[in-house]
Amino acid sequence: MNDLSSPPLAVSAPATLACVAAHDEPAWRDGLRDGIPTLFGIGAWGLVVGVAMVKTGLTVPQALAMTLLVFAGSAQLASLPLILAHAPIWVIFVTALVVNLRFVIFSALLAPHFAHLPWRSRFLLGYVTGDMTVALFMQRYPSEAPARGKLSYLKGLLYPNWAAWQIGSIAGIFLGAAVPAEWGLGFAGTLAIVCIMVPLVANWAALCGVLVAGFVAVAAAGLPYKLGLLTAVVLGMVSAMAVEELSAQWSAKWSGKNAPARPRNKEGRHD
Repeated sequence: MNDLSSPPLAVSAPATLACVAAHDEPAWRDGLRDGIPTLFGIGAWGLVVGVAMVKTGLTVPQALAMTLLVFAGSAQLASLPLILAHAPIWVIFVTALVVNLRFVIFSALLAPHFAHLPWRSRFLLGYVTGDMTVALFMQRYPSEAPARGKLSYLKGLLYPNWAAWQIGSIAGIFLGAAVPAEWGLGFAGTLAIVCIMVPLVANWAALCGVLVAGFVAVAAAGLPYKLGLLTAVVLGMVSAMAVEELSAQWSAKWSGKNAPARPRNKEGRHD
């Protein structure tokens, strides 16, 4: 199979670009696999922004329109206080533009790779592009030379990232509309921490640490200067490390018991 990063002279440039643009299932799956670890954080961030939009005073339809059209958490959060303060519309737009100037850099990085695509395709790709997706793509394809699967890999990164954001943001919009006003934005932060924490509880040691920290935080909530939270964090960490150490010792001991006996030589010593 020819390496499309350096196509032979017999292959025309249009044929090479058409091959690059063709769907490549393995590359798409690679993009999906590489992007999955970031989706939990993206969804949690979207959840916070969704709740914030409603708590700032936007109606549910307005918040839905904003998350679907803007698709930029930092710009959305930067514009919310201005909307609340009834700032002029041009001030809101300029603020969002300045916050999103980094996307100009993203466009400059991706443009050489996909300049051959129709403008409608580039417009759609630009809309769903995010910070982490650009970083992951450039790590995989640092060279601008044509290569099989580039577009499929990028789509495997972009579309799940967009879906995770919208699902989290829309959930936050409807959740924020149902949450009592006195709970404030602190409730959104709590939800975000929970969303990020759950995927990290990957073993018994981490689960034990979370349970101990949660119990201590509730039991010591009355301590002054918020010392209950500090105590909960310390005891949770100690518990997780203790369980992990005991588990390692138990595994080593169990492996030693099940290891086959070493043969002895004529003098009775192990070989």
